[in-house]
Amino acid sequence: MAHTWDPERYLAFADERSRPFVDLLARVGAAAPRTVVDLGCGPGNLTALLADRWPDAEVLGLDSSPEMVERARATAEGVTFEVADLRDWAPLSTGPTTGAVDVLVSNATLQWVPDHLDLLPRLVDAVAPGGWLGFQVPANFDEPSHTIRTELAAEEPYLAHTEGVAVPSSHDPGTYLEVLAELGCRVDAWETTYLHVLTGPDPVFTWVSGTGARPTLQALPDDLRPEFEAEFRERLAAAYPEHPYGVVLPFRRVFVVARVGAAS
Repeated sequence: MAHTWDPERYLAFADERSRPFVDLLARVGAAAPRTVVDLGCGPGNLTALLADRWPDAEVLGLDSSPEMVERARATAEGVTFEVADLRDWAPLSTGPTTGAVDVLVSNATLQWVPDHLDLLPRLVDAVAPGGWLGFQVPANFDEPSHTIRTELAAEEPYLAHTEGVAVPSSHDPGTYLEVLAELGCRVDAWETTYLHVLTGPDPVFTWVSGTGARPTLQALPDDLRPEFEAEFRERLAAAYPEHPYGVVLPFRRVFVVARVGAAS
């Protein structure tokens, strides 16, 4: 069963989700790119930052979710948005861009692509010589926010419905650095662990149900989902206790910025 995305749920913690994109973009040194592409643009709120930074560039946002693209088109100005799968995308065949792009970014998307290391050579080829490839992926998959979901989904009666659903994964910074350096890029790779202080009822459940846990939740039939969600909320609340100032969600992310054709 193909899962769908809910822009409103995803944007519940928009400020916290925006920080990694801003941190990534700060290390992209393009001065005056003509074409900028955001692969996995989601609801478009961050793609709009690309148009703000490079107002003379053609900016294209792509996402495989029609729901996300619909939201992006309704709220972000100065950007073209299209429904497309990044695994099939090529700059000659999509949107206003013609030929290789000058800046190609992907924020919290590649983790959903199995074996996405194999995709990197094609992404590098899509960037003009001297251009920039930047991406950020979550790397918190050994944290309770993910392991609890995995353990619960493996229990009966849920397993029959959740086995084989999409789950995200990523690599350490050194792995991405090695692959891209071998492709002739000059690479800046690093990691950061954010300590997000969340508020509201069951905030960690709200966070994960809009992203990593969404395919699992959607795979469950209507008669089982409430029971699963109730147990999931309870276990998450135990793993992430509430403090007077809120609930702390540690979130490790991996960042990569590569200058294409600039290896020294």
